[in-house]
Amino acid sequence: MASDAKGKALAAAKRAQADFEREQKRLLDARAKSRAKRRERFTAAQSAGLSLREIGQATDLHPTRVREILRES
Repeated sequence: MASDAKGKALAAAKRAQADFEREQKRLLDARAKSRAKRRERFTAAQSAGLSLREIGQATDLHPTRVREILRES
C-alpha cells in the first residue's frame, strides 16, 4: 500500500513538472511575440517621424531604453 502511494505521488510530481515546463514555454513564446510587436510599433513610430525622446515620453521609457528596444533582434 505504501508503495502504491509513493507511485502515485511520483506520478503527480512528474505531471506537475511537465505542466510547469509547458507553461514556462508558453509564457516565453508569448513574451517573444509581445516584444516583437512592441519593436515593430516603435519602428513604425520612428518611421513616422517621432524621435526616441517622443516615443519615450509617450511610453514612460527613457530614450536610451527605446533605442535598445529598437536595436533588439
